[in-house]
Amino acid sequence: MALYKNELQLKGFVGQDAETKSTATDNMFTVFSLATKSSYKDKQSGEWVSHTDWHRIVCFGKSAEFAKPLKKGDYAEIKGELRSSEYDAESGDGSKNAKRRTWEVRASHVRKLERPTGDRVDSAPKGDAA
Repeated sequence: MALYKNELQLKGFVGQDAETKSTATDNMFTVFSLATKSSYKDKQSGEWVSHTDWHRIVCFGKSAEFAKPLKKGDYAEIKGELRSSEYDAESGDGSKNAKRRTWEVRASHVRKLERPTGDRVDSAPKGDAA
């Protein structure tokens, strides 16, 4: 039994074409955004309320190769782990540095799926990728 576990699985729509980059040591990686959507029925109004989350996906090695051809609107499944990093950012008044935390998914598995049809999906989320 593992004492710690950082594992997640996402299915959603690609928000922007995958972009391949290199590190300072010439290691290739691929980055793209993935939108996931959840909905619930508001008890007071009876209306359905939808919420879209945008995830930054970073892939290295073989998963980077699988992610490279992904295009905006593709339906994909991602498996990996959640990673955070902290950096100094200029505060609103421009005088002090403030600590900021960003989150990304470090993908170990990337798979393009057949796009759902009919009643199985509303549509790909609208809006800009984060």
